[in-house]
Amino acid sequence: MKNEKRYPLPPWDMETAAEKLQLIEDDWNTLDPEKVIANYTEDAEMRFGTAFLNGREAIRQFLIAKWQQNLQFKLKLDLWGALKGRMAVRFEYEWKDAEDKSYKTYGVQVFQFDDDGYVQMNFASYNDDLIKS
Repeated sequence: MKNEKRYPLPPWDMETAAEKLQLIEDDWNTLDPEKVIANYTEDAEMRFGTAFLNGREAIRQFLIAKWQQNLQFKLKLDLWGALKGRMAVRFEYEWKDAEDKSYKTYGVQVFQFDDDGYVQMNFASYNDDLIKS
């Protein structure tokens, strides 16, 4: 059960949407699954590539595994548009694998927020690119 509102709240203008997105980016870059899932509803739906997740616990477990494989993870989110409780976002993140190979991942995602500012749905499509040195 939610205890508080997660400001800023929808409906968005571009300024408040950008502010909200920065807060989400900051939480992801802590690499702390608890901080990330605190932004999601208990029954949130998330698709990250081919991973289809339902609920905070599934998202938590996904993030733990992801950050064990994607070392030195650093995310950057770029707002493309916002309307009512939705956002369209371009993202990229850099990371290394266990063999110390560097990658950059590029993608797009959409967010749907509830009236209290929690993510209800987050769908992302992306491609990984090996950085050749």
